[in-house]
Amino acid sequence: MIPLKDDIPSRTFPIVNVTLIVINVFFFLVEVSLGDKLQYVFNSFGVVPAKFFASFYIVDDRIVYIGIADRVIPLFTSMFLHGGWFHLLGNMLYLWIFGDNVEDRMGHLRYLVFYISCGILASLTHIIFNPSSNVPSVGASGAIAGVLGAYMLSFPTARVVVLVVLFFYIDFVALPALLVLGFWFVMQFFSGVLSLGVQSASTGGVAWWAHIGGFVAGMVLLFIFRKKNYRPLGRDLWWIRR
Repeated sequence: MIPLKDDIPSRTFPIVNVTLIVINVFFFLVEVSLGDKLQYVFNSFGVVPAKFFASFYIVDDRIVYIGIADRVIPLFTSMFLHGGWFHLLGNMLYLWIFGDNVEDRMGHLRYLVFYISCGILASLTHIIFNPSSNVPSVGASGAIAGVLGAYMLSFPTARVVVLVVLFFYIDFVALPALLVLGFWFVMQFFSGVLSLGVQSASTGGVAWWAHIGGFVAGMVLLFIFRKKNYRPLGRDLWWIRR
């Protein structure tokens, strides 16, 4: 299922959400221009779990010591890097559809802090479940998973139009957000469980546990960052008027 749009309008212009999309696209265009230097950027600014726990690593027979900044900075920078066009476009599609309403639910500054917090917690979850991996993890999907978790709790009966492709069957269907995002989370969870013990320090793949950690973080942090007495536009969503 590929989400295309939802039916919950925002009261305010989602300036933070739009800015996040612009920043992600900008840095990806920078990545495209780097050529052979891109892998160095990923290794330096992506989250490398093994580097997070190590005290040093060896490059060209030189010992490079790992400081606190080498561990902390990638937790921020990794969420603005992407591994390819499909990676970027998929993440930005989800952020565009669901992020504006979560920003509306929280307010601009709270949403920014919420987004970054979800991204950091998602990366930490990935590190915990893949401590020996030397593969850089990049992408906004952990932070966006937090947005999805907050959206699912805030607007469970909102209608999400999805593109359903099943072999030769293609159709557009409007489904409740609880079903669409709940199914997304279940798929991430089972994929994450199946990945345990499979990935090694030399293997890559999707950071399933970053998605899981971000989603759960988004559901929990919603209760900290949400605005009180929020009244959404559209249908009468009584359970979020508190």
